[in-house]
Amino acid sequence: MAGKPKGVRPMKDLPYWLALNCVSVLGARRIGRLLHYCQGDAQAAFNLSENDLLEAGLPPKVVNIFITERKNIDPFRELKRCQSLGINVLTLKDENYPELLKVIHDPPPVLYYRGRLAVLNSIAVAVVGSRKATAYGKATAEKISGDLARAGVVIVSGMARGIDTSAHLGALKGQGQTVAVLGCGLDICYPPENKSLREKIVQSGAIVSEFPLGTPPKPAHFPRRNRILSGLSQAVVVVEAAQKSGALITADCALEQGRDVFAVPGSINSPYSKGCHKLLKEGAAVAENADDILQALGLQPARKAEDPGEISEQAAAVLAKLEYEPVHFDTIVTACGLSAAELAIVLIELELKGMIKKMPGNFFLRV
Repeated sequence: MAGKPKGVRPMKDLPYWLALNCVSVLGARRIGRLLHYCQGDAQAAFNLSENDLLEAGLPPKVVNIFITERKNIDPFRELKRCQSLGINVLTLKDENYPELLKVIHDPPPVLYYRGRLAVLNSIAVAVVGSRKATAYGKATAEKISGDLARAGVVIVSGMARGIDTSAHLGALKGQGQTVAVLGCGLDICYPPENKSLREKIVQSGAIVSEFPLGTPPKPAHFPRRNRILSGLSQAVVVVEAAQKSGALITADCALEQGRDVFAVPGSINSPYSKGCHKLLKEGAAVAENADDILQALGLQPARKAEDPGEISEQAAAVLAKLEYEPVHFDTIVTACGLSAAELAIVLIELELKGMIKKMPGNFFLRV
């Protein structure tokens, strides 16, 4: 490698990084062990003999599986598939590999990505939480993410249902950038209803994964990807989490990586806030708004969304009756003393001003 500029990876080596990553029993640590044994030469690591694999520190059972799977892996096939799908690849040897991620205990040897590479090395905050989120949780995740995005912070999340989806949507509505870390291959859209969101994320941010193409979204993959969520971020914000939520795994990863952890308080009666309250009891910082997070990171307060302007007296009276929990249309009619037709017009006014949000089932939420 003499004479090569620092950080430049010879193209001939890349297929073998991908090939190593395709072996089912080789995680980040074992690939790192093999590369260390071969002084960073991925081609040599992929072609090691049985004796050398054992000497490199792999257990005999792992060696047998590796040798069996290796026979069916074409090192150049995965690269060709990536190129045909417009998917880019980073390895630990790349100078553009995210600096924050590189210093965690077990950084992924290979990162597949689509979108803008620069966002992976930007100031970022992970916003995570329950898939079975409440209306309060979704609205809060969207609001905090939007305000952070307006302050120039990249929002990192997992594109799962619930809080993750709201975090990405908030960042996009805030005219900011967001990164989705997937628990499957980049050629698979999960959940499938987020296909449109996924493409919007690619346009302004990035989607990333450590998993080879074709990898399905298995439950065991999500705890693994959580270390990447926190690893790419300066801080992790948990918006809603049950007592055994995967979001708590992300918080644990963040603590191990020396990142700040924030939790959003919720109702003491909600099972989806139990995990957040547990984090707060254990010393996590309170996040009531984006400024709490920005201040802790030494950043400027969020640029406020444009003033929605004045609203009619009637609209102000209706807004005063609304809660930060969903309220049914019929309940609002009774509380305000308006006819259904009059209330419908007022609610449209408030929704257009961004002051309320219509929820499924004819419920309305103040935001």
